Amino acid sequence: MTDPDPLYLNLIKIAIILIVSFIIIKGLIYLVKRTGKRWNLEPTLVQVLIEIIKYSGIAAAITLSLKEIGWNVSGILVSLGIVGIAIGFGARDTISNFIAGIFILADKSFRIGDIVEMSGQSGKVIKLGLRVTTFKTDDNKIITIPNSTFSKNLYINHTAQEIRRVGLDVNIPYEMELEETVASLIDIASKCKWALHDPKPNVFIKEMTDTGIKATLNVWVSDPWKISTYRSQLAMEVKELLVGGNNGDNVKV
Repeated sequence: MTDPDPLYLNLIKIAIILIVSFIIIKGLIYLVKRTGKRWNLEPTLVQVLIEIIKYSGIAAAITLSLKEIGWNVSGILVSLGIVGIAIGFGARDTISNFIAGIFILADKSFRIGDIVEMSGQSGKVIKLGLRVTTFKTDDNKIITIPNSTFSKNLYINHTAQEIRRVGLDVNIPYEMELEETVASLIDIASKCKWALHDPKPNVFIKEMTDTGIKATLNVWVSDPWKISTYRSQLAMEVKELLVGGNNGDNVKV
């Protein structure tokens, strides 16, 4: 008859392993959440770290428990290692995207709602996942980009700064007095409700052409998501000034 004492002893050890693992997992999760709030980390990144801690802790607890009942844990780990290597070679792109996604969240390169431009394509970030990032363009097209692409290519976050410039290209006819027209353009821009007074609107003279003087009217705003709307409103106001000098082609949106 088998002595039951070793069995009871093993069960007690397994129970202790599970309880200690549970306490450690809960403690680490609490620490991650508290750190996330203190350092203002992205919720998605915090959730990923929590999932890693949870499943790593469960895997470690199961491994130690199996060892206590006499299973050959080393053989299991070797087998899992071989399978893991095989899967890793087949899923290198997925792993690369996953790691890139974590760095994007950790570095706060951009967030949901930001307007990002890359390779001539720009749009608003509507979904930031660990594998891919989804954009929505001005014409409502959905673009999905693998996260690893951002680590290999240059991209622009147009909403990284709270203050944005609205630039409107204009053509000032030669028959219009330049200094007076420039002053009128600045006055029109300054009267826009959405225009910031600091920095003040200005006019940048670019070049002289056969039809007139090319210039850019610059206005700064605090809402980067309405750049196109503001530019259109500004163009309508400026057109009233320039239409007398030539025609509607003097304003380019």
